[in-house]
Amino acid sequence: MIKVIVIDDSAIVRQVLARELSKAPDIEVVATAADPYIARDKIVACKPDVLTLDIEMPRMDGLTFLRKIMQHYPIPTIVVSSLTPKGSTMALDALSSGAVDVISKPGYSYTVGDLSKILIEQIRVASTVTYEKIKTIRNTTIKCSKQKRLSLSQTTNKIIAIGASTGGTVAIETVLKQIPVNAPGIVIVQHMPEKFTSSFAQRLNSLCDIEVKEAKNGDSILPGSALIAPGNYHTVVRRSGARYYVEVKSGPPVCHQRPSVDVLFHSVAKFVGANAIGAILTGMGDDGASGLLEMRKSGATTIAQDENSCVVFGMPKEAIENGAAQRVLPLEKIAAAVLGTNNTKNHEEAGYNLNRV
Repeated sequence: MIKVIVIDDSAIVRQVLARELSKAPDIEVVATAADPYIARDKIVACKPDVLTLDIEMPRMDGLTFLRKIMQHYPIPTIVVSSLTPKGSTMALDALSSGAVDVISKPGYSYTVGDLSKILIEQIRVASTVTYEKIKTIRNTTIKCSKQKRLSLSQTTNKIIAIGASTGGTVAIETVLKQIPVNAPGIVIVQHMPEKFTSSFAQRLNSLCDIEVKEAKNGDSILPGSALIAPGNYHTVVRRSGARYYVEVKSGPPVCHQRPSVDVLFHSVAKFVGANAIGAILTGMGDDGASGLLEMRKSGATTIAQDENSCVVFGMPKEAIENGAAQRVLPLEKIAAAVLGTNNTKNHEEAGYNLNRV
């Protein structure tokens, strides 16, 4: 049984989340708390496996509380936040501080029913994540951020496509911080609620040498830039002559996700083919596995993140098992791989070379 404490200053939200989570046979809500001070005592008494945490709360905000928890009593934590600009920014800071994932409250991107299904799955995944793994991955991000940016002596009209879910915000940051301004254009799907992706793109833009922005319909995919698929919309790559651009559209969820990595990867396979590089990073589920396989079949270079550096080894594992990934690499090696600055010998030393699979 997975023991959960729900922390939120709204009595209604606490009641709704406790009721919905209790419907899962393997989850027990052992306590709720209106603020971090009450939560602190209940954590000590109940010893939960997972926390759900609001960000904007009186007396002590959730971000400050999360940092204290991760330092003194680390517990896998899922942020349940409103979609205010302040809430979105703080939620991203929470992911950088060790939160496993972020989800928006009912009434915004999700109905109560949608929220309960997603949150139950996230709690199950979060219960398997150790703080040691999160700490190791955060240290990898810090180490990579201190490295010199990679250089690229020549560029061609290539496209880099990246997909990620749980743990992906930190992983994507790690990769993009190493990308030089003359790198090929990048398109990214990160499973994230609507409006959080705008804050995520702004954050990355402030940290990286390349330009990072939330994708808008018709945006050109240009060297030295990255486009983040907006939450709640699929993003696909299209081609008009020599110009690559994105189409942002609605449509049913694919692999229970919108945006979907599979939708992006399938479009890249169709319109970019051998001129593409695909990388599937940490995340739960199987979104992206079939699309990456199509990319490989079309002649693209395909890469999956290895288990040791993933917060959740779901999406990369599926891509490896179905033969989609030519190479399996630790997070800190992926930027060099997508730029083609690693030779085969270095790839084989760093991870697995699956070119013959």
